[in-house]
Amino acid sequence: MAETFIYREVGNCSVEGTLHRSPLKHAPLIIFIHGGGLVWGSKDDMHKEQIKRYTEAGFNVFSVDYRLAPETKLPEIRDDIAYLLKWIKTDASSIFGFDSKRVAVIGNSAGGYLALLSGTFDIKPDAIVSFYGYGQITGDWYRNASSHFTAMPTVTKSLAEQLVQPTPIAAAPIHTRYAIYLYCRQTGSWLDWVAGKKLAEDSAALKKFAPIELADSNYPATFLIHGNADEDVPYAESVAMKLKLDTAGVSNELLTIDNGKHNFDANMSDPNAIYAVEQTIKFLTDQFKTSKM
Repeated sequence: MAETFIYREVGNCSVEGTLHRSPLKHAPLIIFIHGGGLVWGSKDDMHKEQIKRYTEAGFNVFSVDYRLAPETKLPEIRDDIAYLLKWIKTDASSIFGFDSKRVAVIGNSAGGYLALLSGTFDIKPDAIVSFYGYGQITGDWYRNASSHFTAMPTVTKSLAEQLVQPTPIAAAPIHTRYAIYLYCRQTGSWLDWVAGKKLAEDSAALKKFAPIELADSNYPATFLIHGNADEDVPYAESVAMKLKLDTAGVSNELLTIDNGKHNFDANMSDPNAIYAVEQTIKFLTDQFKTSKM
């Protein structure tokens, strides 16, 4: 049975996670961070088939929320994940009954970015898996209008602004927020909305939010998964992150999904999606020396 916990409260905003327990006692923990351009999504977005496969393989799964942009800006979003890792590595172990020395963070898209960012914290996970994430946030693909998104119906700024809430939120379904992301990608203004205009214009300060800038020899072992036909987050992002980790001497692998599109793993009847999850389990099993059931 799934259990929901509040891992952080900021003002009137409660930030939650849902725990799916493995039948194994003292099992490792997977923290799952959802995607959504940092603008939408929730802890409930994790595919049920993936949860089933991970828990049956001997992992607890904690799928989490975080405060969303643009109501909450990037520094505070980072703080949520940093706070989460600190809580997981200290207080949560006695509550959940997991092995606090075997904690992995898995994320997809923007969640993959946050997973990669978690490797730069003072309190880090023990392994990271990034599904089509990105190691930097200042690339042309985010700063310029995207041809993929400009081919879609145009979203006006006024429509996007109407969807912004008056107070911070930590979960939102895609249908209530996608127009914000679409507007940002059509106009190349994503960083302004997510980081705030002042931070977005400060190249030096933005390096503090770029895993590819901050990763060093202390970075956790990492598994990168990316389709080479990704129309949203460029495949080159994972290639560049691998090169950075290679240079830093960090154990890492890159699994390329041939002709894989963005969010390919949402279809768990796709052999590529099944293979990616199976390889993630293998990677984490090897890292944590966990026996499969």
